[in-house]
Amino acid sequence: MPDLHSLLADLTTEGDTVDALVAPLPAARWADPTPAEGWTVAHQIAHLAWTDDQAIVAATDAGAFAELVRQASADPGYVESGAREGAKEDPADLLARWRDGRRRVVDALAAVPSGARLPWFGPPMGAATLATARLMETWAHGEDVADALGVRREPTRRLRHVAHIGVRTRDFAYRNRGLEPPAEEFRVVLEGPGGEEWTWGPPDARQSVTGPALDFCHAVTQRRHPADLALVATGPDAGRWLDVAQAFAGPPGSGRAPASG
Repeated sequence: MPDLHSLLADLTTEGDTVDALVAPLPAARWADPTPAEGWTVAHQIAHLAWTDDQAIVAATDAGAFAELVRQASADPGYVESGAREGAKEDPADLLARWRDGRRRVVDALAAVPSGARLPWFGPPMGAATLATARLMETWAHGEDVADALGVRREPTRRLRHVAHIGVRTRDFAYRNRGLEPPAEEFRVVLEGPGGEEWTWGPPDARQSVTGPALDFCHAVTQRRHPADLALVATGPDAGRWLDVAQAFAGPPGSGRAPASG
């Protein structure tokens, strides 16, 4: 895994790319619907701002974060409410709040002592892993915004972070649906945006997933249906994984319908 400084630099850049999509929009365009049912562009940015705020608390005050987890456990709509309330703000104010939160989350994670474990809505994690998770979410919600605006974003080497957390969360995705994870490791071989090869897992694994890194990232963030992606799963468990893959914390996502459907 890259060092924390490099991760935080990539997180900043990823946020800047999404910022560049929404900053020029007139206020009315913030109400454009995105592929996430019921969510507008404003909902997407509000969710990112809200989650950054949660990450700051996790990095700076474990006791306060435990209370946030308690509230989330008692309210199934806890995460949705953060996006819903934020989407009501004036777009200029929401954008300013998100920008401030992005800066503060980078500062907060940079200050976490080496080796410290931070609480989260899923398993506890180190600062580097939480930074990777924030980058993954920023990229995924940025894809929703780009889809709403009819923009295609060029994939970058930062997809490796998204793919990495997608691989690391394999067992979580199974357990999150009440399923027992496969006992054996999978081999994952992806083609990066520059033609480079990214690999995880033992070379002699009997089951594998191969294909473009962008497609794998769309699968594990549930931004595209597996049927619409150029991924090849070898082995029954590997194929099942693509159906349940989930790189983000929280309840199982509903995913997206196939484009042909």
